Amino acid sequence: MKGRSVIGGAIALLLLAAGSPSAAAAQEALQPYQLVRSLQLIQDRIAGGDHAALPMQAKLLEMIDARMRDANAEDFKEPKNFRALLVYGMSGGNPVTVAAAASRAMTDPQSLAIAKGVVAYLNGRPAEAIETLKPIDPMSVPADIGAFLALVKGSLLAADDPATALRLLDEARLLSPGTLVEEAALRRSVGIAAAQGDAARFALASTQYVASYLYSPYASQFADAFVSGIITLHMAISQDKIADITSMMDPERERVIYLRIARHAAIDGMTELSAFASAKAELGRNGNQDDPRTQLYSGLSTMTSASVDEVRAKLGKIDRGKLSQSDRDLLDAAQAVAGEVVAPVKAAVKADAAPATAAKGEDAKSAAEASADPANADLPPVEGAMPDQPPVASSDPAVAASDPAKDASAASQPPAPQPAETPAAAPTPSGAAPVVRASAPVATTDAQDPIDAAVTSTRRQLDQIDQLLGAAPK
Repeated sequence: MKGRSVIGGAIALLLLAAGSPSAAAAQEALQPYQLVRSLQLIQDRIAGGDHAALPMQAKLLEMIDARMRDANAEDFKEPKNFRALLVYGMSGGNPVTVAAAASRAMTDPQSLAIAKGVVAYLNGRPAEAIETLKPIDPMSVPADIGAFLALVKGSLLAADDPATALRLLDEARLLSPGTLVEEAALRRSVGIAAAQGDAARFALASTQYVASYLYSPYASQFADAFVSGIITLHMAISQDKIADITSMMDPERERVIYLRIARHAAIDGMTELSAFASAKAELGRNGNQDDPRTQLYSGLSTMTSASVDEVRAKLGKIDRGKLSQSDRDLLDAAQAVAGEVVAPVKAAVKADAAPATAAKGEDAKSAAEASADPANADLPPVEGAMPDQPPVASSDPAVAASDPAKDASAASQPPAPQPAETPAAAPTPSGAAPVVRASAPVATTDAQDPIDAAVTSTRRQLDQIDQLLGAAPK
């Protein structure tokens, strides 16, 4: 309690000094470790959800940088000041300032090695940083730098040695509970555990994060890792466990999380998870079923499982006036997808009907002209929302007749009387044109089932909708 009051007094002095003519003198009167302790207190308040402290953090970082640049060898004879330099660096400080200050310090080799590793870390040289910091055990150094050292090493080893990274992140939490260090360690543990397939560790870290740091300004990064982890671990983590974790959130955050899970699950074809998440999002704890965002995203989540008519009807009932512009764009794209899902199948049926009609003795030219009718052609793709259509139009006799090489090898196909009109018969994106010309009519129909083509096309369309959506709905 006494320590907090001392640091609180230092913060007040800093704020007064920042606005007074004697700011530089007041700044020099404070030791580097006092400034850094004040910074840590501010950061811990931010981690707990006090976003109003963010401007104070920026000002403190500016003042610490200036103080460290002016520090001399005499200042660093005090071990607490050199440790403060290391903490400042591992808190995201200026690597130039850390390197210059460390070069003036007369201290033990291990502390200098930590400084060297921190500078490499800040300058984006992870291999050098790992090599330098690897022999140093965070539990063997003073706790004020041990926690930060464990966090940095855990972050560096996350990809190459995730098991060791998780152990180091646990050490960081042990050495600095209830701080921004613990917040960062928990947040990173969620992603590493999901990548490792460790559902139990993922659930535990997520629960601990939500319980303590849900209102941190970095909570959006946790949300990204949590949603991604649910998708990755959908076979290993139960719906009850997901519900237990999200029940600790406020209703709005819970709904946003479920909307994002439902969207990703729908795109990846996880119908059971998508149905669960969309139902949770639509009902919610407040029972607000009229939220247009909820209707939009739950409709999207059933795009690949419900009937097209049901999806179109649901999307059609959404009040566009209550949506943001980005959500209106998404609604337009979703409605376009719903209208196009069955288009490739219909085109294939028409293509199959033409040979059947010819086999009954009807004129083949009439069948070709029917296929070339613009009213029977596939709709052109919606720009910016729809991918290339599957090359099902290549089974159309009119397209085949436009290729002389194919005419020579398929004598049963009559020559096209007006080859110049062939491109208009089946409008196709420029990127897909070579595929259509190179495919024989019968081979294309046999090689790709039209229903499979429709499913593949729909999944790609949903992926583009996801890109339109971007991050969590606001």
